[in-house]
Amino acid sequence: MKAEIRLVLLGDPVGHSRSPAIHRAALASLGLAGSYEARRSGHAGLLEAIEELKTGALDGINVTMPLKTTAATVADRLTELAARSGSVNTLRAREGEAEGHSTDAAATKTLLEGTRFDVSAPILVLGAGGAAAAVITAIEGRSVYLSSRSEQAARELATRAGHEVVVVPFEEPVPGAIVVNATPIGMNGEPLPAGLVEGASGLVDLAYGRVDPPSTVRARALGLPVVDGIEFLALQAAESFSWWTGLEAPWDVMLVAAKNG
Repeated sequence: MKAEIRLVLLGDPVGHSRSPAIHRAALASLGLAGSYEARRSGHAGLLEAIEELKTGALDGINVTMPLKTTAATVADRLTELAARSGSVNTLRAREGEAEGHSTDAAATKTLLEGTRFDVSAPILVLGAGGAAAAVITAIEGRSVYLSSRSEQAARELATRAGHEVVVVPFEEPVPGAIVVNATPIGMNGEPLPAGLVEGASGLVDLAYGRVDPPSTVRARALGLPVVDGIEFLALQAAESFSWWTGLEAPWDVMLVAAKNG
């Protein structure tokens, strides 16, 4: 283990992100010297950070919107989950190369195969970007529906999925489905289209903001099982931390930090 671990988050926007607090708390909990900073970055900033990774100036990179698909194209190698999804939210150096991984996919797989949700329920994924691609990749042996405001983008993602995915209109509910919101809807207090949550059997909402998204509030009021954006953020962060360091992530500490922001 290096004397000091340097980690960064890249994307735009990143000012709202709770990732720095989460990873700094993890480092402190394990007595590790290090830092985690957020950089507002586009394509050029991503390439610069990858060079820092290869030279050892950085030990790990997290990537958020809108760079997840770009990161998958510029990484030198990909894990199986990242290659299947075409989405990368975590990078590390391996044998002088930048290796990309999708802890979004890993976290989704853990959640949907756990005990919180009905394992036989269909899945309705909202979105067609990098996060949605990661979620689609993680789902195996289930009925999967995909919905996006861009029907063309949804159909392209469905074609790449490697298993059957049914594209449905964006505002159309799928009765009894676990809704996975992989769009930014809710970050600024916007509700999901009417009927999506009301017809669901559960909600995994990747969006989070200064207040709880209306969809999360509504799902809880209906008594549905819910994983909100804060919990999902902490879960994928724990996956990233372990992948970078080889250590067991201090999950409880990271979840508290995520909630406290």
